This record gives sequence, C-alpha cells and structure tokens, in this order.
Amino acid sequence: MAGVGRLRRLWLRLKQHPLARIGPGLITGVADDDPSGIATYSQAGARYGLDMLWTMPVAYPLMAALQSMCARLGRVTGRGLAANIRATFPPAVLYGVVLLLLVANTLNIAADVAAMGEVAELVSGVDRHLMTALFVVGTLLLQVLVPYRRYVRFLKWLTLALLAYALVLFAIQVPWMEVARRTAWPRFRLDAHAAEVIVAIFGTTISPYLFFWQASEEVEDLQATAGAPLLADPQSAPGELRRIRWDTWSGMLYSNATAYFIILATGLTLHAAGITDVTTAAQAAGALRPLAGESAYLLFAVGILGVGLIGVPVLAASAGYAMAESFGWKSGLARSAMDARGFYGVIVASVLAGLAIQYSPISPMKALFWSAVINGVVAVPLMVVVILLASNRSVMGGYVAGRPVVALAWIATGLMGAAAIGMCLPG
Repeated sequence: MAGVGRLRRLWLRLKQHPLARIGPGLITGVADDDPSGIATYSQAGARYGLDMLWTMPVAYPLMAALQSMCARLGRVTGRGLAANIRATFPPAVLYGVVLLLLVANTLNIAADVAAMGEVAELVSGVDRHLMTALFVVGTLLLQVLVPYRRYVRFLKWLTLALLAYALVLFAIQVPWMEVARRTAWPRFRLDAHAAEVIVAIFGTTISPYLFFWQASEEVEDLQATAGAPLLADPQSAPGELRRIRWDTWSGMLYSNATAYFIILATGLTLHAAGITDVTTAAQAAGALRPLAGESAYLLFAVGILGVGLIGVPVLAASAGYAMAESFGWKSGLARSAMDARGFYGVIVASVLAGLAIQYSPISPMKALFWSAVINGVVAVPLMVVVILLASNRSVMGGYVAGRPVVALAWIATGLMGAAAIGMCLPG
C-alpha cells in the first residue's frame, strides 16, 4: 500500500509539472514546419548545403520570444491578438494587418494542400487533385464537427510526425564535426539571392499566423477550464506564466531542431548530388529516393503529410480568429458552427480558396516558396505591434514581457526587416 501511495503522489506531482500541460506551444511549433516550411528548408539545404544551418540556432530564441509574448498576451488579457490590436490601435492598423494575414494564409494553404496531394500521389499512386480534395474535406470536417478538446488531442498526436525528419538522418552518413563547423562558420556570399532565402527561412519560421493562433489558443484553453484572465486572477499568475515559458520554449525548440534536420538532410544529399533547385516539398522527398534510399524517402513523405494535417487547420483557424476578433464576432473551436458562423465561415472560405488555386493559372508549386517570403515581409510590422502590446502596462498590467524577451523580439524584427530590404537590392 505504501508503494501505491508513493506512485499516486508521484503521478500528482507529474500532473502539476509545467511539462504536463504543454499544449498550444507544441502545436504552434509543429504547425510552423508545415509543407511550405519543409519546401523552404529543403530549398535552403539544396541550394546552400550546410551553409544555412546557422539560421536555426539564431531563429530559435527570436521565435520563442515572440511566441511567448503572444501566449502571455492571450492568457493575461483573455483576448486574442486581433482583439487586443482592435482595442489599442487605430482601425487602419488592425485592418491592414488582418488583410495581409488573409492573403499570406490563403497562399500558404494553397501551397500546403498542393504539396500534400503531390506527396500522397507519389506514395499511393492516386491522382494528386483527388488526394488534395480529400485532405481539404477531411481538415474542414475535423475543425467544424469535432469538439475542441478531442480535436486538440488529435493535433497533439500528430506532432509526432516531426520525428520523421530526425529519423531520416539515420539513413545517411552525417559528418558531425563538419556540420558543427559550418553551423558556426557558414561560407556563402551575402547577395540578393541569399537574402531571399534568409527572408524565406525566417518568414516560414517566424510566421504571422502563428502569432494569432497561439494567443487565441491560450484564450481557448482559458475558456475550456473556466479560468479567468491573469488580470482578474493574479494568484494563478506564477504557475501560468511558468507553464507558458515551458510550453513555448520547448515547442519552438522541437520546431527549430526539426527544421535544422531538414536543412541538414537535404544539404548532405541533394546539394551534394548537384540538385540545387528544389521548388516543392514533394520534389525534395522524391529526390531523396535514389540518393538516400526508400526509408529516407518514405519518412520524408510521411512527415509532410503529418505536419500538413496540423498546418492547414492552424492557418485556417488563425484567419478565422483574426477576422472574428476584428469585427466582434463569436469565435473559438470550442463553439459550434451554428454559434460562431462568421468564424467557421472564414475557416471554410480560406481553405476552399486555397483549394481553388489548384485549378487556377496560379502555380501552387511556386507559392510554396514565395508564401514564406511574403510571410517574412508581412511579419515585420506585425512583430512591432506584438512588442508594443506586450510591453504596454495599460494592456498587460503588471505582466508585461520581460526586458530580455523584448530585446530578443526587437532583434528578430530588425533582422527580418534588414533581410527583406536586402532581398530587394540588386544582386
């Protein structure tokens, strides 16, 4: 009986540990490595080999700082990012940011579902357009019909798909000493082409839709547990802020480590074989087959499908949150479709618009890379808005973001802004 009591006490301690409540941050991190992100990282590895590995150690603290700000903003105020922008800034700022978000998200969804369809055709032999339509219908049904608590558990299980990219490295030989040297001392010419790739990498890593998603998911979790915002419940602040730090920094570490592995795997295989122009995630997976073997190819392909099933719903929901909060509509995945018609209407419209691009003159394959570039440019003004909100005592009360986090966020904003300007300069 004493042993059972010890086990029970251990279980209770584990349930109270911050790691046990990892949720929005983990899903956010994995959604960041969506098929368009995989295409961007693969492009970087194919074009520059190991010389873009440095971007991930640099991006990690910058991304985590911004996402922790968004999570804190949602938990402290009990409102999503768009609702806080609406309450604090002029309408022009809100509508400008939301419009840019909708454009970037629609392109991103189009790129993601196209990549999923193409990969599914490679693996199964079934027509890509049919598979794309099936994925779109499936993600919409999950978001509209499945209750929030069960849906979130489904997304958490899908996060295991990212492990596929770590396993790819077991199928190839990795010169780890050379990898460490090139991560610390990359060798490439900083011209407009390199700046374009850097903007794409940081744009797909520090993406605007993730800001809206994570803030709103903190609000969703708050409502699901019948909790109160920290401004109204200061007693729970220490534990909640500690949980947000664990959740966000661990989720972003998982995301950035995976992106590092993708750049590494494609650099050691595609670049080494002289394949330097990869435009889609599916093309990267297919090119691995003769170079690294069937196992690496299948792992890469399965990973694309798994993270796509997370990325597309997150993209669509973030657009729904942004629009609903901008116009004061009811919103939230915990609500029924009948109770939040505007919110779910935006989700359905954005995914169907992404699907329609498959049948238009717009190439979803080119959108894979350029959606990341657009995100990189769009993110800069939004990052400024996030920093100002998280540092504003009239919004956050005594829970403003700490100086180290604010400093990291400003560095991220400056880096992405400089890279975006560099991309526009003549080569």
